[in-house]
Amino acid sequence: MDTAPTPELTPLTGSQHAQVCVVGAGIAGLTTAYRLARSGKDVLVLDERGLRGGQTARTTGHLCSALDDRFFELEKLHGHEGARQAAQSHASAVDAIEMICATEGIDCEFSRVDGYLVQGRGDERAGILDREYDAAIRAGLDCERVPGAPGSLSVFGDALRFRHQARFHALRYTAGLANTIERLDGRLNRATVVDVEGGANAHVTTQDGDRIDCDAIVVATHVPFNDRLALHTKQAAYRTYVIALRIAQHAVPDALLWDTLDPYHYIRIEPGRGNDWLIVGGEDRKVGQDETPEHHFAELERWVREHFPMAGEVGYRWSGQVIEPVDSLAFIGHNPGRADNVYVVTGDSGNGLTHGTLAGMLIAELIAGRESAWTSLYAPDRKTLRAADEFLRENLNFVPYYGELLSGGDVDSYASIGAGEAAILREGLHKIAAWRDDTGELHLHSAVCPHLGCVVHWNSAESSWDCPCHGSRFDPRTGARLNGPADRGLAPLELQVVPRDRVRSEVPRATR
Repeated sequence: MDTAPTPELTPLTGSQHAQVCVVGAGIAGLTTAYRLARSGKDVLVLDERGLRGGQTARTTGHLCSALDDRFFELEKLHGHEGARQAAQSHASAVDAIEMICATEGIDCEFSRVDGYLVQGRGDERAGILDREYDAAIRAGLDCERVPGAPGSLSVFGDALRFRHQARFHALRYTAGLANTIERLDGRLNRATVVDVEGGANAHVTTQDGDRIDCDAIVVATHVPFNDRLALHTKQAAYRTYVIALRIAQHAVPDALLWDTLDPYHYIRIEPGRGNDWLIVGGEDRKVGQDETPEHHFAELERWVREHFPMAGEVGYRWSGQVIEPVDSLAFIGHNPGRADNVYVVTGDSGNGLTHGTLAGMLIAELIAGRESAWTSLYAPDRKTLRAADEFLRENLNFVPYYGELLSGGDVDSYASIGAGEAAILREGLHKIAAWRDDTGELHLHSAVCPHLGCVVHWNSAESSWDCPCHGSRFDPRTGARLNGPADRGLAPLELQVVPRDRVRSEVPRATR
């Protein structure tokens, strides 16, 4: 997140008008704004944290038409034609990024590389590479069987080679998009949007009360904050973990590699001065449902040392949020239940950079009144009957967590919480999220997620309160929303001193 300069977004000052208001300055929002600005539209982009604050900055820069959901599974869900369109659309997204880099002079280390799919150690499924090869060929991908990936990647054995994949530096690319949008007279401002209204009187409203009147609205905030149920029942939030290790130059070939495990591992190289960086991710887990998130960084390092004993020390580690739709493809297009001039993109399915790019391509076409060949494949209101079992599984997954509203707390007293620690406490009918910072100051908030009322859990790896139901995340100091779908932060509380004859000497009260 701190490896590239990015333009600072100036705060929005006062109500304005734009033909199109785009909410979200990640790759989906900026690609949409870029294509609209290129066509002469008056575009305003709003983001509450800037280019470094979203999930685009947390990606590993894989650009693939070889998707992380197997093509033989996509055929089951969407048919042969749907799988072919998925491959075609993601390949077109990679081509579009390459063209934009060349046209606009964006230096983001874009490079075409081969990608390799290998069978993970422990995956006992017979013939999985053969099945994927046959499905990839039917989908029109340039794929071949090879006895192994090149060089030190050959340790994984038989592989499928996918040509014409790519890698880049995502933050440098989006910084280039932002600069280009401004050069095309588009506007980018910092603001927190709290309401979206479509129709003839379309507008967005900010936390400060400013209003943006517009002809069309695009909600590109990773998960839509303006939707409580329609889309969130069809997707689930996961954290994916990443480490970057120093490695001698050319010790590992410049390629992409993925294995077939679930959760799977993914690899790429970032060339550097004096050494390269081996970037490895995986160990995905449901948000808020993981009691030992630090363990996954250790597991990634163990896996790397097993396969790449020459790797040096870990220089960086981070995690990001992945939104998995029940049928493996993103939701892009008209926002269900909203007027036709409100558009949405969500459900990146681990391929957010290409899903986000093709979202910009598709939504720009829809705003211009043109249909895309991919409209129905990615339509947010689609119903994929063959994904019914996955839909039911994901929606039953979080139901038990509502029982925590009635259970006791993790500890009985605030005194039990040490510096840097956090816990849930019960005070009467209320659940309290308590975190003590390194100076010893206690920070209290309601433990109830404002989205649909689940009790949040502590994420010790990133010091955040995470909701196990739909993946909202919150800052423990301020309660501010870090990830949606919650449309606001956790309600703040303060301590009130009470008589000594009470069992506890401190109880929280709401801050008005």
